[in-house]
Amino acid sequence: LWTGITFAEALGAAWSIPVHGIDHMEGHLVSALLAKKADERFSLSPPVFPLLSLLVSGGHTELILAKEWFSFETVGETKDDAVGEAFDKVARLLDLSYPGGPRIAELATRSRVRGGNPITFPRPMANDDTCDFSFSGLKTAVLYKLRSMDKLSETDKENIAEEFENAARDVLVIKVRRGLQKTKAKTLAVGGGVSANIELRNALAKLVEEEFPGVSLH
Repeated sequence: LWTGITFAEALGAAWSIPVHGIDHMEGHLVSALLAKKADERFSLSPPVFPLLSLLVSGGHTELILAKEWFSFETVGETKDDAVGEAFDKVARLLDLSYPGGPRIAELATRSRVRGGNPITFPRPMANDDTCDFSFSGLKTAVLYKLRSMDKLSETDKENIAEEFENAARDVLVIKVRRGLQKTKAKTLAVGGGVSANIELRNALAKLVEEEFPGVSLH
């Protein structure tokens, strides 16, 4: 960490630009607001406040509200596993390589193309009135399902991957919907490694388009 800080300070001195330290979760938030320009540089899209952020990674799953820069309020957070952690743990249960997210998404896509998935998993905390998350029970549901199966075929793996991804996506969308309703946010930013998941990205885009047309999604 000190090597990285020293390197950043050296770049700042060499380029005559200021260097500011921020929390890495703020980095996830800001990364969602960056737009790449034609000359390989990035520009920051100034958000309209209030700004609601869904930060989803291997160690974090949280909804954060900002009414102005550097003033943050936790709207919801995971009570146990982070969603990225759950992806990695389920991938290990399925004997998939690390990182688990891309591999689960790959198998899930095959299952969707085939159709007719008979497996269902719960959507933890979907029906409460909070914006909090829980993914430990979903991971455990996958474990119990695997224990109940005598022999695991590749099709079984694909079906389990699809339904797990569906369940995780649905919970995230449900909580984001509730968060937008509660906070009346004008901007939604999504950051962290799990934000690369195509199913989640498409579902959040659909949510904003159909239910929150006044919200800007990043």
